[in-house]
Amino acid sequence: MKSSLLMETNAKLLSNESNLSKNEAAWIRLFDKYDIFSKVEKNGVFEITASQIKEFREPRLMTKFDTEESLPKCFGKGNGKKLSILPNSRGSYVMGYFDSYHAIPEMERFIKHIDFPEHLETISKENINSEANVINVLGVTSVLDDFLGEKQMVQTISGRMKSGEFEFVIQNTKNQGQALISVRNAQIEIDAGFENHNCVSIIEAKNVVHKDFIVRQLYYPFRLWKTKLVKEIRPVFLVYSNNIFRLMEFEFTDVENYSSIKFVRQKNYSFEDVDITMDDLTEVYNSTRSKEENDGIPFIQADSFPTVISLLELLKEEDKTISEIAEAIGFDKRQGDYYFNAARYLELTEKYKAENGIVRVRLSALGEAIMKMPYKKRQLKYVEQMFTHEIFRYIFMFFRQQGEAPDKKLIASKIRELNLCGESLVERRASSVSGWIKWLLATINN
Repeated sequence: MKSSLLMETNAKLLSNESNLSKNEAAWIRLFDKYDIFSKVEKNGVFEITASQIKEFREPRLMTKFDTEESLPKCFGKGNGKKLSILPNSRGSYVMGYFDSYHAIPEMERFIKHIDFPEHLETISKENINSEANVINVLGVTSVLDDFLGEKQMVQTISGRMKSGEFEFVIQNTKNQGQALISVRNAQIEIDAGFENHNCVSIIEAKNVVHKDFIVRQLYYPFRLWKTKLVKEIRPVFLVYSNNIFRLMEFEFTDVENYSSIKFVRQKNYSFEDVDITMDDLTEVYNSTRSKEENDGIPFIQADSFPTVISLLELLKEEDKTISEIAEAIGFDKRQGDYYFNAARYLELTEKYKAENGIVRVRLSALGEAIMKMPYKKRQLKYVEQMFTHEIFRYIFMFFRQQGEAPDKKLIASKIRELNLCGESLVERRASSVSGWIKWLLATINN
């Protein structure tokens, strides 16, 4: 008998298929055809082949879920009740309630300035616009050496390769047990590996800010090279966004346990002037006046301002639809719209209808101007746009007077006073305001 959860939840989702992504709709049909939920409940895991997935859509597109948030709704509701999927061979995958993702730690506030080699003409600190460029920059600067406390790290690994054969256990998020998974020559891709006399560092690079990442991107390369090397392997997850290199080192305390990943440390680097003070923020506050709220633009419902910045960086490269934004950032379409509107709230994005009739999103004239500014000036311009809204002026001045930001309860009270949204949305919007203020105060680097 098929899972009642599948019958109810997925049938409801399919009833409004026009609002689903192609991935979501295809996975719902796969869940229905192979009764995946019931088989996972019975056996703990379900193995599915690439050819089975290809009946409905290309497997490469159907299995790339770099963040937990990017998993289709039909995989479950979260809180330990969401399925995830991992490759276990060149042509197959295993599904279960796996502890597949790891939270990205809160960003350290201090940003260290590093000099960029000015004699280079083929690579520029003003044009680091892809993950490949990020890796190239690591190779010609002292960022990685400084972070690892090593000398003369040089790139020796990159690209697609076979994982080799190994087994590992992974925690079951639903019953807190463990599943044993055997991997036989699954395809993996390593953004870069750097080596010196002492160690090898495996790098996974991203240019979009997320809340978490799939551990597989570090663990599978770690297991492959662990069998080949005598030197220590140091896995590093790197995020380049907002002109900041954010490096985070992890370790696996038990080689054969995927879930044994442990955060070691992090550091931030930039090639630009990053010294922003409280006096700088106060000067922006004093030179800015609040405007009337635009009733045509919904109040913000996007908790992460760094992700808003990631959206702006994507649009700097090319215009996108809401669906393309959602896919690039790892959201569903509704959240993609939230983040577009959050940027529009600051007058940085706009929609337009292309010649083919498709509605696309682009940077506004102000957004384009801001994205051309150097780091410090750009951050202060973001702050200035926030300070044209009374809610952010109030919270900033509260911080100046009290030495701490107001809690969400007080923020919610101010949202009601300013009549910024309906009562049912107040608590949710207070969370977003709190997240933005946290970013604003974290710009101080002095």
